[in-house]
Amino acid sequence: MKKYLTSSLLFAGILMLSACGGSTQSTVSSPDGKTAILFNLSEDGSATYSVTFLSKEIIKPSALGFSFTNQPELSGSLKINEVKQSSTNETWEMPWGEQRLVKNEYKEMVVSLEETATPNRKFNVYFRVYNDGIGFRYEFLEQAGVDTVFIKEELTEFNLTSDHTTWWLPGDWDSSEHLNNTSPFSKINATSKRNHPSLAATYIPVNGVLTPVTMRTADGIHLSFHEAALIDFAEMTLQVDTASLSMKSNLVGSARTEHKTKRALPFVTPWRTIQISENAAGLIDSRLVLNLNEPNKIGDVSWFTPMKYVGIWWEMHIGVSTWDYEATQFAGVEKGEKVKAKHGATTENAKRYIDFASKNGIKGLLVEGWNTGWDRWIGFEDREGVFDFVTPYPDYDLKEVVRYGKEKGVEVIMHHETSAAPRTYEQQLDTAYNLMQLLGIHSVKSGYVGPIIPKGEYHGSQWMINHYNNAAIKAIDYQVAVNAHEPIKDTGLRRTYPNIISREGLRGQEFNAWSVDGGNPPEHIAIVAFTRMLSGPIDFTPGVFELSLKTKPNNQINTTLAHQLALFVVIYSPIQMACDLPENYEGHPAFQFIRDVGVDWEQSKTLAGEVGDYVVIAREERNTGNWFVGAVTDENAREITIDFDFLPEGKNFQAAIYSDGANAHWKENAQDIQLAQTEIKKGDKRTFKLAAGGGLAISLLKK
Repeated sequence: MKKYLTSSLLFAGILMLSACGGSTQSTVSSPDGKTAILFNLSEDGSATYSVTFLSKEIIKPSALGFSFTNQPELSGSLKINEVKQSSTNETWEMPWGEQRLVKNEYKEMVVSLEETATPNRKFNVYFRVYNDGIGFRYEFLEQAGVDTVFIKEELTEFNLTSDHTTWWLPGDWDSSEHLNNTSPFSKINATSKRNHPSLAATYIPVNGVLTPVTMRTADGIHLSFHEAALIDFAEMTLQVDTASLSMKSNLVGSARTEHKTKRALPFVTPWRTIQISENAAGLIDSRLVLNLNEPNKIGDVSWFTPMKYVGIWWEMHIGVSTWDYEATQFAGVEKGEKVKAKHGATTENAKRYIDFASKNGIKGLLVEGWNTGWDRWIGFEDREGVFDFVTPYPDYDLKEVVRYGKEKGVEVIMHHETSAAPRTYEQQLDTAYNLMQLLGIHSVKSGYVGPIIPKGEYHGSQWMINHYNNAAIKAIDYQVAVNAHEPIKDTGLRRTYPNIISREGLRGQEFNAWSVDGGNPPEHIAIVAFTRMLSGPIDFTPGVFELSLKTKPNNQINTTLAHQLALFVVIYSPIQMACDLPENYEGHPAFQFIRDVGVDWEQSKTLAGEVGDYVVIAREERNTGNWFVGAVTDENAREITIDFDFLPEGKNFQAAIYSDGANAHWKENAQDIQLAQTEIKKGDKRTFKLAAGGGLAISLLKK
């Protein structure tokens, strides 16, 4: 991959501070001078950092350190040996993504620390300050007589300056599929979310939150806390202290070990990140998390092509068919009742979807329930050895479906549901990936539904982090791209391993079909865009047209039809599923937007938005110069004005506008949509009405 390096400069040399009897403080500022980190050692040698933005403190002095099971705590009696400062300004190219070229500009400060008391351990803290936020990580150095450390807890703190409005998910070690919550920081009560009836696995040990967690200060500054480059380390959740307005790292542990992370020396931790913006829109346009990851280690990944796809998937969720060959499905998990239904993953049905996809220019087909094991895993605690990832059910001819798809220009997307039994999956990975390579299948959707086996591990524990990452890295050898569901959170590793294409990691569309709590509320995506989406691509499966869910009379989609169209632009993923049944798309004029909309972007611009209220995003498609605009709102109707100044000078665009009808409403009249054609050029301004729970989708095709 071509890399565009513009400058890299060591600008401050080496400052011998404590070693020369000098200051115990050091500061590094962002390239634009708006953001600064102050590192400080107290009189007892404890290390803290604080952050200012626009000359105002936004993170009060916060502790750094670790506790261990095999060593004393590392948090005090420190001295500074040296401080190095440098700057970097480069541009790198994404093989696929929200934009093609990414600017990576920051100033870095490396603080080298040493204990003044036995055992005189040495470690470094790296601080990077960008125009859009900060990141810091620890580097553990070699230590006499010790080759491995057993980390009991990370002591990193984030001390807030006030009681910010916070958008949060409970700090669940097993699931990120909870509903979003909005409250003052002081009112966070994560432990009240335990034992959710719609979640297959959940474990919330303390009052904490998952990351990204986004906040807005009283004066409108937006902060989002997360991590980057999560490799061979436990996931970081954040335990909250509502009284002191503080968060502290709470690493995901394991009931099988006393420690939470085990690492051989030397090593570096993941980055701890804070995205900072003067407005909500700036959070979405930030590439901080990506930039903190290492460059592409794969090289050419042209064997993966961003695409739209359809799937034998939604029909299972709405009860039209089922995953298992015996054609029974649980009518109610709590009752264990079974009802007869037809198997969805048949050769005949797959060919029907392929014909529809081919006719409409859609390049992919996902088939779930194709392989043996689906009739034996639901409700069983011991799921080891249940699934076979190479053997189809008798009514599904995998090779014939793949052959037929190639004939029609449609690539089959493999599906591997592990049932959260990763050891079974690991035993079959090479065989399963080899089958994909032989058939020319280049992407897989993997799933991890349920509590992890072995018992005592969690989805975010170090053991599972390594499983997820190693499965994706192994896939490179077989030219396979991975879209994980029930995953670990995204931390920007797609920059390093761009075969990590997307993931779930939120309440997806399926909650609208079977949730006991009314599904996703109209505000869902207006929060997700400023929280979960900051970490990376989302396989949300948008595009439901039959919003009343006739087969599920107690459920519905809590958006308008225009909102569903807008999701193809608002939610970013290099693979986007048009999830509804082909018969619900056939002959519908609004389906033209799904045919037209891109999935791979030259650039993206967040035009406006407020967390939990609404968001408006414009994206330019790579290689065509066509633009697409998506806007969604919460349960409140609103007007938005779009300035089309982002369009290139001197070009006219044919605009197809898909907007809420005059009587549209997410609950009362969700299907009401109006279509209009017009010409739009740079400098034009248009005002649009979004219905309650509504949206707006615009295709701007170059004339």
